[in-house]
Amino acid sequence: MRGSIGLLVPILVTFILVASASANFYQDFDVTWGDGRGKILNNGQLLTLTLDKSSGSGFQSKKEYLFGKIDMQMKLVPGNSAGTVTAYYLRSQASTWDEIDFEFLGNLSGDPYIVHTNVFTQGKGNREQQFYLWFDPTKDFHTYSVLWNPQRIIFSVDGTPIREFKNLESIGVPFPKNQPLKIYSSLWNADDWATRGGLIKTDWSNAPFTASYRNFKADACVWSSGKSSCSSSSPSKNTWLSQELDATSQQRLKWVQKNYMIYNYCTDTKRFPQGLPKECTAH
Repeated sequence: MRGSIGLLVPILVTFILVASASANFYQDFDVTWGDGRGKILNNGQLLTLTLDKSSGSGFQSKKEYLFGKIDMQMKLVPGNSAGTVTAYYLRSQASTWDEIDFEFLGNLSGDPYIVHTNVFTQGKGNREQQFYLWFDPTKDFHTYSVLWNPQRIIFSVDGTPIREFKNLESIGVPFPKNQPLKIYSSLWNADDWATRGGLIKTDWSNAPFTASYRNFKADACVWSSGKSSCSSSSPSKNTWLSQELDATSQQRLKWVQKNYMIYNYCTDTKRFPQGLPKECTAH
């Protein structure tokens, strides 16, 4: 028995090394600003962003993607995080850019974070939906995902969909499908608007504020030199390219939107007196 355990140990160690090699922040990301406040730790397995009164910090992916399923585990700023924003998003480089947004708006201790989502196409957004979470996102890591394929964008938290933005080009609604996107994240002070419309300011006595990241995974089409890494001859390898919400996922989406959605641009008639955007009334 002891001999068989001895054989298992190197096999297990090898498996762990192979599995972890797929999520190395040194290989996948550059810390782009913050003067040392963004750090890659634990041999590339952990990334932290820090905000103090002088500066926040941020990072971006080395690669660009044109469609993909992007997962990131994050642990948000704990305690009194009012005034802080942790942004995690995909964005293109063009002046009329496409963008897929998660933003996490901090709050006073004990009050829930607000998860702010948005989709920009050709430089225009105004498609905000906001949610509370059904857990404390500061106690542990949770997985925040974007599924982006030619038919839809799905925002998910721990595998539960919270929002779907469908491709409705057929009725004249632009959809991000032509511009490759990089992945970005930043932690910054936004106390002029982030918490209760700017009424609650950042309490710098709690600084530094830190958000943590691990287990990045991208099942995605890498865009390089004008070409995609995804081959049309082998679509079976990229099932996410045609993935949609099954019946169970649709029920979970409805559950989230019924119980945890706190703002939906599609119901804000005061904001759109000339009529709601087309995608809001499409069935």
